[in-house]
Amino acid sequence: MNQQPPVVLVVEDDWLLRLLAVEIVEDAGLVAVEAANADEAIAILERRVDIALIFTDVDMPGIMDGLKLAHAVRRRWPPIKIIIVSGKTRLSDAELPSDTRFFSKPYSVPGMISELRSLVAPSSI
Repeated sequence: MNQQPPVVLVVEDDWLLRLLAVEIVEDAGLVAVEAANADEAIAILERRVDIALIFTDVDMPGIMDGLKLAHAVRRRWPPIKIIIVSGKTRLSDAELPSDTRFFSKPYSVPGMISELRSLVAPSSI
């Protein structure tokens, strides 16, 4: 039985960094869906039920940055896993929603691939 790989919503306003993040997600064997900001991300989440993980940058234009998006996702869609990345902002565990991972840019690509896989790996019986 073929199982669809988990879907990751990549939220990044810089198109080049979004392209890199999508490539990392796909290299991890996952399916990437793209959003350029938090508003697009929320609209996608409201339309789709297959998003397993959010991979978001902190610094984005608009009324909601990546950290506020992460908190909104945790409240509305608690099962979705969250990874937050930033090259400018350092976040403490106290600032993060529960069960959220934070990585400073630049992060290790192999390390991120491993983290993505471990967060959305189907549980084996």
